Amino acid sequence: MPYLFTSESVSEGHPDKVADQISDALIDNFLAFDPQSKVACETLVTTGQVVLAGEVKSKAYLDVQEIARGVIKKIGYTKSEYMFEANSCGVLSAIHEQSPDINQGVDKKKKEEQGAGDQGMMFGYATNETEDYMPLALDIAHKILQELAALRRENKQIKYLRPDAKSQVTLEYDDNNKPIRIDAIVISTQHDDFDSEAKMLAKIKQDMIEILIPRIKSKYKKYAKLFNDKIKYHINPTGKFVIGGPHGDTGLTGRKIIVDTYGGKGAHGGGAFSGKDPSKVDRSAAYATRHIAKNLVAAGLCDEVLVQVSYAIGVAQPMGLYINTYGTAKVELTDGEIAKKVSELFDMRPFFIEKRLKLRSPIYSETAAYGHMGRKSEIVEKSFKSPDGKVVKKKVELFTWEKLDYVSKVKKAFGLK
Repeated sequence: MPYLFTSESVSEGHPDKVADQISDALIDNFLAFDPQSKVACETLVTTGQVVLAGEVKSKAYLDVQEIARGVIKKIGYTKSEYMFEANSCGVLSAIHEQSPDINQGVDKKKKEEQGAGDQGMMFGYATNETEDYMPLALDIAHKILQELAALRRENKQIKYLRPDAKSQVTLEYDDNNKPIRIDAIVISTQHDDFDSEAKMLAKIKQDMIEILIPRIKSKYKKYAKLFNDKIKYHINPTGKFVIGGPHGDTGLTGRKIIVDTYGGKGAHGGGAFSGKDPSKVDRSAAYATRHIAKNLVAAGLCDEVLVQVSYAIGVAQPMGLYINTYGTAKVELTDGEIAKKVSELFDMRPFFIEKRLKLRSPIYSETAAYGHMGRKSEIVEKSFKSPDGKVVKKKVELFTWEKLDYVSKVKKAFGLK
């Protein structure tokens, strides 16, 4: 029987995402000046105020206020009427040294024996539904907001946009789990004040459908037919949305974990990513399981797969590796047998995950909005400045867990052509 499935996304200006981006900017700066930094940093944002809290073990000294203001400015909170503005907001730091009780379980004499930074389970997921092996509903929801942000920065076709926004996409699937129809699209975007609320709503709805949606449709050649005049649109359904961002709603690091991953498809271990250095398996192992899942699907082993790994704090070897191919496997093996072979291909000890995916680099700011998964792996040069004026430039590889560098190994291990 056909069914509906929904995923949502939030923009870089959403208060929770502002918090995520500040936390990850701090991670990048610590790693740029001391790659062995251990950091767990939470951020709270509200009207005119940023609060930083967390634990750090690092040789680096940072101007955390300046870093936070730089992130806020880049997002677009640069006007006093937003009631949260890069140059004038207060920034309070309550960051202190990491507990030695935790650190002793992570740092070991032999690097390869590095223990997991915490207990827990992490999940990775992939599907051949889209070119980037992500669920279609979430993929569209992300792209709606990425294009909305692009239109805001261009400031040509649409000139009233403010940074805060949310999107939601509902798809209909057939009995074969294939998307056949976009049932509904919800877009709520913060905007400048209008003289008339009725005119405002009409104008925003027209611009979203006639300017934004065609830009989204052009990115989906395979699914272009789904973008038709039968879609139910809910554009700013509550009406006026002038007050937004951290002034409209307090934001916290780690409150958008489903947006960060697979939009509700697959599963989630519950741990947030942003603000954590890669010794925290909540982050590194979630990236590693995505890397596994994507390479399995890309190799043709299955159409869809969920990968779980679990750890005990301070212990290097994972407690177990679980795989669910949802009955789509193309080999005559059980999911348990597939998991055994996969565990031989991918070393899931924390040190080897960090090494394989180059996670001790300042690569995290780019992950903190529009999803940590399904993004483009590329090499970029980044620049960081310390309080004493020292500038560090680094070439780093972003989204290494999205690389299809294990496809040939998977094909060989499973006898796939």
